[in-house]
Amino acid sequence: MPKNRRKKRALLPFRLNILFVIVFLLFSALVLQLGVVQIINGEEHQAVLEQTTNDIAEISVPRGMIYDSGGNVIVGNEPVYSITYTPPKNGDPADKRLDIATKLADIIKMEDKSIEKITEREYKEYWFLLNTEEANKRITASEKESLDDAEVYDTTLDRITEDDYKELENDEKAKQIISIKRELDSATELVPHVIKNKDVSEREYATIAENMGDMSGINVTTDWIRHYPYDGSLQGILGGIKTGIPEGEEDYYKSRNYQLNDRIGTSGLEKQYESLLKGDKKRVRYVTDNNNNIVSQEVISDGQRGQDLQLSINMDFQKELDMIVRDELKSAVNRHPGANRYLEDAMAVMLNPNTGEIYAASGQHYNRENNEYESADMNTVFSANAVGSTVKGATLLAGYQEGVINMGDVFIDKKMKIAGTEPKGSYKDMGPTSDLQALQKSSNVYMFNVALRLGGEYHYKYNQSVSFDPDSFQVLRNYYNQVGLGVETGIDLPSESTGYVGNAGLAGNFMDFSIGQYDTYTTMQLAQYISTIANGGYRIKPHFVSEIHEPSNEKDKLGPLAETKSPEILNKITATDEQIERVKTGFEMVFQTQNGTASRHLTKEAKSYNIAGKTGTAQTSKNGTDLENWTLIGYANANNPEIAFAIVVPNLGIIRGGEQYPITYNIANRALEYYYEHTAPEEE
Repeated sequence: MPKNRRKKRALLPFRLNILFVIVFLLFSALVLQLGVVQIINGEEHQAVLEQTTNDIAEISVPRGMIYDSGGNVIVGNEPVYSITYTPPKNGDPADKRLDIATKLADIIKMEDKSIEKITEREYKEYWFLLNTEEANKRITASEKESLDDAEVYDTTLDRITEDDYKELENDEKAKQIISIKRELDSATELVPHVIKNKDVSEREYATIAENMGDMSGINVTTDWIRHYPYDGSLQGILGGIKTGIPEGEEDYYKSRNYQLNDRIGTSGLEKQYESLLKGDKKRVRYVTDNNNNIVSQEVISDGQRGQDLQLSINMDFQKELDMIVRDELKSAVNRHPGANRYLEDAMAVMLNPNTGEIYAASGQHYNRENNEYESADMNTVFSANAVGSTVKGATLLAGYQEGVINMGDVFIDKKMKIAGTEPKGSYKDMGPTSDLQALQKSSNVYMFNVALRLGGEYHYKYNQSVSFDPDSFQVLRNYYNQVGLGVETGIDLPSESTGYVGNAGLAGNFMDFSIGQYDTYTTMQLAQYISTIANGGYRIKPHFVSEIHEPSNEKDKLGPLAETKSPEILNKITATDEQIERVKTGFEMVFQTQNGTASRHLTKEAKSYNIAGKTGTAQTSKNGTDLENWTLIGYANANNPEIAFAIVVPNLGIIRGGEQYPITYNIANRALEYYYEHTAPEEE
């Protein structure tokens, strides 16, 4: 045998021995490492395996309820079947949510309005989930390098065309899935989110209860929805709620611990008193493992539903006022259909002039397109109109305080004319007229003279130019503001209109301003103005909420009193008591003397209430047609006011050779008669 072959055979066992040694050493190291893991670090690794996380979830509670002054429920909570989805810790992935939505779509039917809300993006997102591979090909690798994940996704969606998803728009099943998935997508981890709680059928409820094991996070329970026993009366003022944080207000609500699926007051009293109505959330501690599975849960706090609001509104009076205003609006439209072709609205407010408590507030609108009459109560705070002569009491107070007239001063009521302008006057020449008669008969000329003097002109002559200081506009506005005209009333609503402020600076405009035919005001501003005169000069915030109560354990009953809303005085006007009494005397003459502009329209019953106040007519136009805004303000009893009112009816036609339907007077007569027969406190 050759020598080199014997040498190779001798080397083979040696190499095998080395290999065995290496394997032995590696095996020994492995055993040693396992020993270290098991013996030295065993407890630490076991703890990691058994590690859990504690999370606190806050769950919304039913909102507080709203009652009228008699303790009747105006806004309640009605129990309903509810289908909910509770996402796990860190949420479900999109494909799993799609799977859940697809299964639910075979069981439940979403509301039509939910289907109608489907957006282009939602169609694209659904198409993307069904065609992910194809969609991803529409963006190149080089494009992806310069974009983050969110930008890649948005760019991909942008490249999904209408041709891709247009078939989905006619696919009813797909639209149901998209609508359900929208709710799943908006849910917060570990917090039940309502998918459907309106018109959930017993079949839907039972079928889901039987199949919850196939749809992770889905549950059936009972929930609540807002209930309105009075058929939408006062609906705008009561306001509404919606699920989800309003767009653009995320920072505000998130800083106050709101979640994306909370129900939030979005308008009216629901929004104004959101902090009281929302209640204290239920708090639940969830323990989850490393796989986000819930190990246990514990209720830390049951929470408490929101506090209840009691309004100064008497719903019997409110419904009666709604009916009166609507009836009279219909009658005016039907009496003169041609002349009143632009008549569409009527507003009325009844309140306590001493406290600001609102007893009833009605706005009625004639929808000519649909030939239907609709409630529009928010028009009482948002619809601003030229109000005419009702402002004349405020004009006299300004004249007294500025020293341009004295109580008892007389002007000759006849046509006036500034050079280069059209003549201006009262509805007729009245001859010598005092300040009281100027209110009684509604003299424009008297107010024109006050205005010219406020502007610096004491020597007016017919058809001559006048000296005039444009700053006088602000002087008069400041006095108007004191009584509530042209400023916020402070009403307990999220917002209100303060009206239009004219920006011309001519003497003729200022004369118009002094008789209520320049700036515009709301019905609520007029109500505050007449209340300020009635109570002796205190401008008080009008308000709907009179008391706040803790929740009651008894159904539809008020709980313990938490707070009483006291009258809030915004300011005391600078006029003297004597000056205020002078205007009040003139206001009494408007209603209670033969020559008063309101007296002939009062019923026998209304005359017995000893009313004081002011009438108003403002000229306006629409599409070249001359029109009038009618207003009426007042209070009763003139000697001891307990109720004040303001009525505004814009865009009445002008009846040539005849009389317009007396809508404002009829509303006042009927409303006061109802108040004194059914609502007024009994005399002791």
